[in-house]
Amino acid sequence: MNAKRLTRSAVILVLSASPSFADGISGVWLRDNGETRIKFDQCGDAICGTLVWLKPGAESKAKIGQRVFYDMRPANANSWTGKASPDGDSVYSGKLSVAGATLTTSGCIVGGLICKSANWARVR
Repeated sequence: MNAKRLTRSAVILVLSASPSFADGISGVWLRDNGETRIKFDQCGDAICGTLVWLKPGAESKAKIGQRVFYDMRPANANSWTGKASPDGDSVYSGKLSVAGATLTTSGCIVGGLICKSANWARVR
């Protein structure tokens, strides 16, 4: 009987803790170059980032509504790993980390030999 209660309590704790991983990243973020805004939110059991705004005249292959980050899962406190597809053509291994009101994203190819990162500021 006590083992069942303990198991049930552990399951409830894990399920209730999962969305809290999203709390630090959920919302809209503006890239440091001022050209794009991405909304991060819960996407099933992972985190996704969708392009919600492009600065008029910005040169980008990405389109509004495109999912740029997906399958992002907690790696550590305030960090996630998954996939990034900034142009809709290529898929990179992606990493996200939040420190205060700053989000850092990175995407890598060739086993992490070639990486690109960007900083983002929370808009809302």
